[in-house]
Amino acid sequence: MRDHRIESAPRDVTWRDLVVIGRWQFLIELALPLPWLALSLALYASPVWPLGALASFMFFLCCLRLNHEAIHGNLRLARRWDHVVMRVLSALMLGSNHADAWCHLRHHADTLGTDDHEGNVARKSLWAVLLYGPRFPFALVAAAWAEGGKVWRGRVLGDLAAIGAMLALIAWLNAPALWLHVLAMAAGQCLTAFFAVWITHHDTLAQGLAGRSQRGPLAVLSYHMFYHREHHLFPLVPVSNLPELARRLDREVPGYAAAHRPVVGVLEAG
Repeated sequence: MRDHRIESAPRDVTWRDLVVIGRWQFLIELALPLPWLALSLALYASPVWPLGALASFMFFLCCLRLNHEAIHGNLRLARRWDHVVMRVLSALMLGSNHADAWCHLRHHADTLGTDDHEGNVARKSLWAVLLYGPRFPFALVAAAWAEGGKVWRGRVLGDLAAIGAMLALIAWLNAPALWLHVLAMAAGQCLTAFFAVWITHHDTLAQGLAGRSQRGPLAVLSYHMFYHREHHLFPLVPVSNLPELARRLDREVPGYAAAHRPVVGVLEAG
């Protein structure tokens, strides 16, 4: 039950045309993480292996974007293929994306409310959320398992089996680059509460904002994942179209731009 007021989607804005994506846009979305994965593994196998961590970070970010699109059905695929995407990404990212999906849909239904297992970390301080980070993926699995019912339990179990199979394959191959990938993904999972939730929602509750939103160079570097306020207001709009949605909201909705809060203010200009 929502115990606070969060802004809802404004009515006087044109957005339904932005739901449409190009016929083959899903292929672009599916391909986004692959160059970063290849680069990270190549760097891990090279003398400059520490640089692989940067490529792994970008791989994890692109996987978050792809998984996010699959959760909301924004790849415009048959729903069963969305679940296939989430399952494959679970194996590659070493975390249950179906648990994430269940909690994320709840996050939209009750943003920052008492039933928001994902968004409750936004109420924590910076240091508290960083310390909580390693527990966050397990908390999502526990919530989905306890409250998601038989179907979601089966999906989570499938993810865990895929992760186990991936770890078994890596152990069999026993390549140092693959073990460094495992460490990088573990770090990514531990920082998800901070990067994917806290920085886009902290200190927004008092204003009733759906989230923070970034403009400028950081918006591009984050693959448009920081247009988070716009995403919450219109979750059916694919990430690739969120910049245009933000421009329309700024232009057409009185007070929208004035209430804007960036993710990182110093990188807002541009």
